[in-house]
Amino acid sequence: MMRKSLIGFGVAGVAAVALLAGCGGGGDMAGMQHSSTTAPPSATGQQDGHNEQDVKFAQDMIGHHQQALDMAAMVPAKSTNPKVTDLGKRIAAAQDPEIKKMNEWLTKWGAATATSMPGMDHGSGHGSMPGMMTAEEMAKLNGATGAEFDRMWLDMMIKHHQGAVEMAKTQQEKGSNADAKKLAQDITTAQQAEITEMQSLLKSS
Repeated sequence: MMRKSLIGFGVAGVAAVALLAGCGGGGDMAGMQHSSTTAPPSATGQQDGHNEQDVKFAQDMIGHHQQALDMAAMVPAKSTNPKVTDLGKRIAAAQDPEIKKMNEWLTKWGAATATSMPGMDHGSGHGSMPGMMTAEEMAKLNGATGAEFDRMWLDMMIKHHQGAVEMAKTQQEKGSNADAKKLAQDITTAQQAEITEMQSLLKSS
């Protein structure tokens, strides 16, 4: 009788050990699977507080801002309106530091690309971004002078700013990085004010 009990215990003990080993192995495997699914936090950006929208916002807004700088650079030689000249200077003074800031973010996030760096073609290839001028529109603006230039520049810059505001609002809704969302808010506030200013200048021109 004792012999049968010991045999029964031995079988049960072996089964229990096997079961525990199986659970342990499954746990290790689950852990490995979990690690494999969460291993690339840098790809999602969640660990350092940014997501894909933040990257897209910075990359796109750099190109968008750069075209605004290209437009502002035309003003001194072509405008006859001191108010337009002053506005062009203020736009350049505000947006150039923002470009530098966004490039720093992209470098930190490991997302800096040729399209987000200086020297890119800002007149074309941005059809998906709202408010961007085509290469043809930029060439036409560059060929104008005086009052004609001022009217064309104001009209184009209003549309350009409206596009930037649209992009900034998307960033505020979908972005994750606090600094990028703050910049989006600043862009919205500043450029909406400039839109109002340019609409007033356009009416009086």
